[in-house]
This record gives sequence, C-alpha cells and structure tokens, in this order.
Amino acid sequence: MGNTAVVRAAWVGGLLISLVALLLPASLLHAALPKHKPTESASLAGQLLIASPRMPDPRFQRTVILMVRHGKDGALGITINRPVGEQPLAGLLEKLGEPDASVEGSVQIFAGGPVQPGVGFVLHTPDYTRPETFVVDRRFSMTQSREVLRDIGNKRGPEKALVAFGYAGWAPGQLEAELDAEAWFVAPADTKLVFDVARDTVWEQAMARRPRDL
Repeated sequence: MGNTAVVRAAWVGGLLISLVALLLPASLLHAALPKHKPTESASLAGQLLIASPRMPDPRFQRTVILMVRHGKDGALGITINRPVGEQPLAGLLEKLGEPDASVEGSVQIFAGGPVQPGVGFVLHTPDYTRPETFVVDRRFSMTQSREVLRDIGNKRGPEKALVAFGYAGWAPGQLEAELDAEAWFVAPADTKLVFDVARDTVWEQAMARRPRDL
C-alpha cells in the first residue's frame, strides 16, 4: 500500500461523496486476545472471509471479503459483494483528470471496505501485471493504478477484474480474535465466485463452501 495508496486517494473524483456516505469508519469486534498468532503457513491470503450469522456489526453482516494480505503485522482484504454503481470508463478517467476518448465500456464500482474509502484498488486475474501489481497468489493479483483502467478500456487489461474503493483492515492479532469469536468463517476462493456470479448470491455461495465443522 504505502505511498502509492496515498497518491491514489484522489482516484474517486465525483464518486467520493457517495462512497463516504455509504462507508463509516471501521470498528470491528474488540474481543479477547486470540488463542493463536498468524504464521506464514497460516496466512489467509487468497481465501474468503465470510461474515457469520453471529457478526455483531451490522455494517459487516453478509459481507464476503477476499483476503489480500495476512500475517503477523495484520491483515487486509477487499469486499467483493458490495456493488455501489456502474461507471463508464471514459467518464471515470475524466473525473480522475485523465480523459481518454479511446476507452470503451463500463466498470462496476464496489465498496471494498470502510478503511480509506477514497483509495482505489483493482483485484484481477494474474494474466495482467504492472510494476505496482501485488501478487496475492497464483489466482489473484491487485493493482493500484489508473493505467489499469485505461488498459481495461483499451482491451489490454486483465481477463477479469473488480474495481473497489476502500478496504477492510485489521491490526496485528485483531482478525485472529474475531475468528476465535466466530464472527467470521473462512472458505476457499475461486475466480468464478470473486468475479462472475451474481453479487446478491455471493454470501450464500460462499457460506456453502465453508468447512462444516465451523
């Protein structure tokens, strides 16, 4: 994230007002210290985090998050089932101060989480890469760049992509505490569920994938 995330804070343009109205600052569960600490082998990156029926925070009920990073320093993920509207790519780039009449098509915009709702992220398949691309695993990557939008509009982008503003973030040990409190389930992810299926069915389909002993 770092400096790139700060630079991309201007990304939203005219969308920032509506997104800020929809997303409140995060205040997830404040549970007891976790029973375990994350290790490299226990990373949840590339997996789904699914809000359980016990989720006490109404802002996260029925939320499904693709985990992007998870380790001893904390965790970060992007919500994949909170669409907030569709924007023509040409119009979006114009709002960003970089008009390009050559781009075609539209993109659906998602509320990726309550942290830094003015910061843009593009989750995508690994067939596309730029110097700033972060590789989640062999199935998913994430790029913070207006150029990825231009490439999508010029048919040079990734095969599949999800454009989100904001993210869900956890301090060290916080996610482990929430997992111990059974506020979240963990389930395998795949590109079809992340990018293709109807968004109003994502939570149900993700719940069906969770291990039954959770």
